[in-house]
Amino acid sequence: MFFNSFPKKFNKDLQKVLKVIPQKTDRNISIGISEEKVEYRLENDVISIPYRMYFCDVDPAQIKHLTDTQKTILYCIYTRNNNGFIREKYLKELLKLDFDYWVIPFIFKLCDEYVMEILEDVYENLKGRDNSAFKRFCLENIKTVQKSYCRMLSYWNEFYRIRVYKFRTYVGRKLFRECFGYDRTFERMDKQNEKI
Repeated sequence: MFFNSFPKKFNKDLQKVLKVIPQKTDRNISIGISEEKVEYRLENDVISIPYRMYFCDVDPAQIKHLTDTQKTILYCIYTRNNNGFIREKYLKELLKLDFDYWVIPFIFKLCDEYVMEILEDVYENLKGRDNSAFKRFCLENIKTVQKSYCRMLSYWNEFYRIRVYKFRTYVGRKLFRECFGYDRTFERMDKQNEKI
């Protein structure tokens, strides 16, 4: 569980983190993590992140005993929680950090989901940063990023079109365009790769 979600050098840290995650699931769901996964290229590796995990929130007292790296791993794992409030809570913890490149897939995955408040949190935090690492990550994952952009667009169309009349002003679009570097050139790059 989660061993394909992080660089291998963190396996020992991950083992310690998994020991503090309660094995009780939310709403008596029998599985702890979904079978559905999202794959991303991360430099020379491919990582696989579960679409959702259903374990209950961890006791804050357990977190105090973790190293900074272990805390970051825990925060990443809980960004996949089925409860949007828990996802947002741990996202905010990640955004407080000067996080490493391997954290980006967990933040990015939240940006193609339906919770506008999470998109706003990410946008507000990233709009003032140097986002070259996010842009590099997106270029490493062109097809997956295109799907994520389309998902974000479809959620806007389904849930927010009435509240946010123009897609141009929607926070999800601004996040992808301004912070992730998603533009028409990006889309053309994918078409060129298909021809190769």
